[in-house]
This record gives sequence, structure tokens and C-alpha cells, in this order.
Amino acid sequence: MTDDLIRIPAQTAVLGSEAHYPEESPLRQVDVNAFRIQAYQVTNAQFAEFVDATGYLTVAERPLDPADYPGAPPENLQPGSMVFTRTAGPVDLRHLNLWWTWTPGASWRHPAGPHSSIAKRADHPVVHVAYEDAHAYAGWAGLALPSEAEWEVAARGGLTGAAYTWGEESERPGQRLANFWHGDFPWRPEPGYGRTSPVGSFEPNGYGLFDMAGNVWEWTVDWYTATPSARPAAEADSYDPQQPQFRVPRKVVKGGSFLCADSYCRRYRPAARRPQPIDTGMSHIGFRCVGRD
Repeated sequence: MTDDLIRIPAQTAVLGSEAHYPEESPLRQVDVNAFRIQAYQVTNAQFAEFVDATGYLTVAERPLDPADYPGAPPENLQPGSMVFTRTAGPVDLRHLNLWWTWTPGASWRHPAGPHSSIAKRADHPVVHVAYEDAHAYAGWAGLALPSEAEWEVAARGGLTGAAYTWGEESERPGQRLANFWHGDFPWRPEPGYGRTSPVGSFEPNGYGLFDMAGNVWEWTVDWYTATPSARPAAEADSYDPQQPQFRVPRKVVKGGSFLCADSYCRRYRPAARRPQPIDTGMSHIGFRCVGRD
């Protein structure tokens, strides 16, 4: 499990961006100790090894307890996950429910629903993993999940202040730099896009790390707050202030995914960050691990 670990040197780094989304600012200076990080996102084949060795059952595969969801209809208590489905044509991008659907039977083994499989996706990143699942895998592998600062430093690949993992300029026509959405979101991707790709399908960054932009979002250990700080946040700080009735803790996910479209979510950048409820896996969320000295 440690064969693909790349050493990242200790450094003082400036994280964040003041040129894109508000949750990325202010810029903040942090000291990061040396660490090692997987060159690739954890794949279906690797996650299957873990499950075969331990009998682990992911959050998406466990029945929901009715006591935790009073009033919920029985069909909503079946094991499942959130699945992305392309729309039939252009839609209002303010309404995520037009392309995200709670799908009973969806899990890491069945990423598009109960009748799908990973038979031909052994080298694709594992998805539909909740934070607990990623943390369990990391512990089994003798590793850990990265902090937001570690992840961002690694993603920058030794570049200082660049907008992207490959440099300052966005991808030009004809280039293939990362697996983000190319085409009309969320209904008409260009050939070769609109889904996960095998890990390592695009050129690595300056540290030799693959898919630090796009493919799947990646879990970090940090609790999410809308205004990042050099000091760690607490779990209670991560609750969604727009939905105070739902006290669901949220972690920071990084890196963007195959669903990041320039017209909708230009977040396939090192500074980009989003909140993700810790109990929810999705079609575009995976992870990679770190080792610390």
C-alpha cells in the first residue's frame, strides 16, 4: 500500500486564492511538515483488497436506522448513494436535483446503481465512499487521510501561487490536462469526458502526483468552515448555517472532479475547497492517503 508514496518536503506555503470563489480566501501562510502522499487516487481494485481482507461494509451499503430519520418513507431508508445522471438537455444550473439522485443500491461496487458494476473499472478511483469509509481504509493500510494544507501543498507541485496544478494558464484548446467536464454541463460531455477515468490518465504535477485536478474530489481530515483559517476548526463549526435544523458535520474535500465545468464549478484547482457531509458518498468523491514520519 505504500509503494506509490511520494515524499513532499517540509515548507512554509501560502494557501488559498482571492481570485475565484469566496470560500478560498483569505490567503493564509502555513508551515507544513514533510510527509508522503500516494501518487494516485485509491482505486476500486485497492479498495476491494481492503474489503476482502476485512469484510468492511461501506456506509452506502448499510441500511439506515428509522430512528435517525423520523417520518422518512421506507423506500428512502434503503442503502444507497447519490448518483450523477446526465440530463436530457440544457437545464437551470441552480437546481442540483436535476442531475443528482438518491439511488437505492448504489455503492462503490455499483457506482451507477444496483445494475451497474466495476468489472471494467478496476483502475478507476473508488467512489461512493463516505468519510468513515476512507478513514477505515487508510487505517488498514497503515496510512492516514491528508489535512487540507497537506493536500493543497502536494497539489501545487512545487509551484508558488499558480492557479492550476500545471501552472497559471487554463487549459487551451487541444490540450488534455485533467479530467474535468469538457462540453455542455450537465448533459453533453465531449468524448472521453463526463465520467471517471483510470487513475494516472493525465500528466502528473511537479511532484509526480496524478489527478490532483479533477477525476474525483478527495476527502481531507479538516472540518469545513466558509472562511478558512490556519488554525483547525471544530466539528460544530462545520454545520451548515443555511440548514441549522440539520446538524450534520462536514469535512473539506479538495481537487474538483470530472463534473467540474467552467460554466458551473471551476474548482479543479489547488485552492478550491468544498464542504461534504461526512455520512455521504457520491459519484464523484474518492480519496488518497498520506504517510507521516
